[in-house]
Amino acid sequence: MPNTPPKRLASSLYTATYASRAAVGASAPGRVNLIGEHTDYNGGPVLPFALPRRTVVFAGPAPHWVAVSSRNGAPTRFEPDDAPVGAWTDYLSGVVRVLREMRAAPEGASIAVASSVPQGTGLSSSAALTVAAARALSRLARRQLSGDAIAEVAYRAETEIVGVRCGRMDQVIAAGARSGHALLFETGAGTMEQVPFPLRVLMVETGVTRHLAAGDYNLRREECEEALQAVRDAGIPVEALADVPAQELTKLEQALPAAHFRRLRHVVTETARTREAAAALAAGDYLRLGALLFDGHASIRDDFESSCAEADLVVGSARTHGAWGARLTGAGWGGAVLILAPADRMARLKAGIVRDFRAAYRRVPVHWETRAAGGLKTEPIP
Repeated sequence: MPNTPPKRLASSLYTATYASRAAVGASAPGRVNLIGEHTDYNGGPVLPFALPRRTVVFAGPAPHWVAVSSRNGAPTRFEPDDAPVGAWTDYLSGVVRVLREMRAAPEGASIAVASSVPQGTGLSSSAALTVAAARALSRLARRQLSGDAIAEVAYRAETEIVGVRCGRMDQVIAAGARSGHALLFETGAGTMEQVPFPLRVLMVETGVTRHLAAGDYNLRREECEEALQAVRDAGIPVEALADVPAQELTKLEQALPAAHFRRLRHVVTETARTREAAAALAAGDYLRLGALLFDGHASIRDDFESSCAEADLVVGSARTHGAWGARLTGAGWGGAVLILAPADRMARLKAGIVRDFRAAYRRVPVHWETRAAGGLKTEPIP
C-alpha cells in the first residue's frame, strides 16, 4: 500500500501485529533546511521548514519492548539498555533511555511506525521518528512533556545513544514548526522567529543516500572543533565558529590548515547568508533569496566539501532553466536538492532538470513539490 497515509498504515499495522488497538499516537514531520547548513552545531542560525510528509508512531502497553515498521513489516524485540546495533530501533532505544532519566518512560511498549518521509535524503527522517516516539511513549507513561522538552529528548537520543553528532535544528523544527512558515533558529542565542513562507518548493532527490553516524558528517564536526581551537590559538576568543567576524578571515587563512580554513569560511559566510535570507524571505524578495541559495550551494560544494556530483548537476540545471535558486539541503554527501522558482516556470523547469539528469545518469530522479507544514501533534486513535 505505497500511497496509504502513514497514520492509517501505522494504525492497521499495530492492529495486525498486536491484535489490539493502540493506546496512544503521535506524528512529527520531516524537514527541509532552506539555508544554514552545518551552522547549527557551530553556534549559527538555520532556516528550516517542516514537510507535510510525516512519521506516525502508535504505541500500547507491554511487558517488554517490541517495534514494527511498515518498511520491514516484521516485529523486532529490542532492549533499550543494549549498545546500538545499527538498526532503526536504536533511535527508539535512545528515546526510551532519555525518557527513563526523566521518569517519563513506560515499563515496556508495543510500537508501530509508518512514515512518508524518505530515508537517506537529508530530510531528517530520524528526527521525525524520535520526536514522534518521544511524544507517544511519554504519553503512554502518562506524562505531558512540552514541545521543547520533546525536542531535547529526541536530540539527546540521537547524539548520546545513536552517536550522530548533530545540532538541535532537526528536532526543534519537527517539534515546533508552524504551517506556512520557516523558522529562523539562532542556535547560539537559542532564539526563534517564525518567518512567513508561502512558496511551493520543488524537491529533486539525487538518489544518493548517506548514513550520518558512519559517514563524513562526524569528521566534519571534528574539523570544525579543531578549527575553533585554532581560531582561539590565533588570539580570537570566540565561543563558536559562527561568532568569528568576517573581517578576520584574511588573517586566519594564514593561521589555519587549508581544509580547516575552508570549513571556517563556510560557517562564517553561511551564517551571514542565512540571516540575509530570512530578511529577504520576510520582505518577499525571492530573487535575492534564490541568489543566496545558489551561493550557499557553492560554499557547501567548495568549502565544506559535502556535496555530490548528482546534486551539483541538479543545481546547475535549475539555474540554466530559470530557477530563482537551488541548493543541496541536509547534511550532504547525497540527499535532495531544493529549488525555488516562479510557479509559471515550474513545469518547464522540472522537464529540463529531468532531461539533464537522465542524460547524465540514465535514470529519472524522484521529484515532488511541497510547502511548509506544521510540527509535532498527538494523533487520535482510530
